[in-house]
Amino acid sequence: MGQSLVQNYLHIIFSTKNREPLIKKPIEAELHAYLGGVCNRLDCQAIKVGGYIDHIHVICKLSKKIPLTKLMEELKSHSSKWIKTKGKEYSNFYWQDGYGAFSVNPSQVEAVIEYIVKQHEHHYNMTFKEEYRGFLKKYDVEYDERYVWD
Repeated sequence: MGQSLVQNYLHIIFSTKNREPLIKKPIEAELHAYLGGVCNRLDCQAIKVGGYIDHIHVICKLSKKIPLTKLMEELKSHSSKWIKTKGKEYSNFYWQDGYGAFSVNPSQVEAVIEYIVKQHEHHYNMTFKEEYRGFLKKYDVEYDERYVWD
């Protein structure tokens, strides 16, 4: 086969360090746009970026040119540096170590987009921990609770 064809949709989830509620309205949309720009710069087409005050959701197409670990390193490091330029209230902004990345069937992309769009609604009644545990269960991911949150 002479051509490499790849279509990997990913739903990526990561949180602020200690799930600090630092993603406030004044910077939320700009942060989401910034993260989408990082994805696009790495040829990982950002489809939707959203989240809540303590975490981020991204659905994108993973490029065939870079590994997921490189995408995550770039997303977190660049956005962390960027957000610190937004005021002294962000001087201690950090992302939590680790992340969740789940493959998405192309037929489910619209459902994931809708899920990301409704993040504020979801979190009226559900914490980030509850949401994330739900994803781990849904995707049958084995984990040790002691190491997920620190």
